[in-house]
Amino acid sequence: MNNDELKIIADAMLEKKGLDVVSLDLRPIGTAISDYFIVCNADSTVNVNAIADNIEDRMAEKCGRKVLRSQGKENSFWVILDYGDIVVHVFQTEYREFYRLEALWADAVRTDYSDDKE
Repeated sequence: MNNDELKIIADAMLEKKGLDVVSLDLRPIGTAISDYFIVCNADSTVNVNAIADNIEDRMAEKCGRKVLRSQGKENSFWVILDYGDIVVHVFQTEYREFYRLEALWADAVRTDYSDDKE
């Protein structure tokens, strides 16, 4: 089930021009607050918001899941959507480079997603 949901989230990111879409499987680490992180970035706050909104729409439409908590939409530098077992991070590019979330979770199994149309 989670892999399908990760793919739906990744596709929603790519539909709105999300860049460098990656999921991190945190389950083997055992100390993480969720099973998966899925991360992308965009170059503008407008694009960050559009990606976050699209993810919420797709998850509701295709999985019947609503976000439990969200943060960051007021400034759109870094939007977090918490689905419990999956936490979505949509960064403005410079903030992703600064926080280096993937480096903090370097032990996680990483999956990269790309737009098949390219």
